[in-house]
Amino acid sequence: MKPDMFKQPVSIVVGLGFPADVRSVMDAYRHLTEWPVSLRDAAHSVALKACKAALCGQIEAETARGLFVAFADKHDLLAPEMSGIAGSPNWCDPDTHAR
Repeated sequence: MKPDMFKQPVSIVVGLGFPADVRSVMDAYRHLTEWPVSLRDAAHSVALKACKAALCGQIEAETARGLFVAFADKHDLLAPEMSGIAGSPNWCDPDTHAR
């Protein structure tokens, strides 16, 4: 595994709400650099600095991941977990949810 790869990808929503997996520090860095300047805040700055430090080998990729997750959470970018919905045996049965 490359040193900048995350142990678990971070699923975020992009564009019109489509999920995308951020799998590495470089992916997170790209997303942060494309974030609109007018929306940048302290969480963005910290996450961006962490990604730069991880790319330079100064901190672990998982540390940068945690700060990227904090940024994504603050800005409501984290994609919802789909495993609970898809794993439910009756999720499509309208009679189950009509009550």
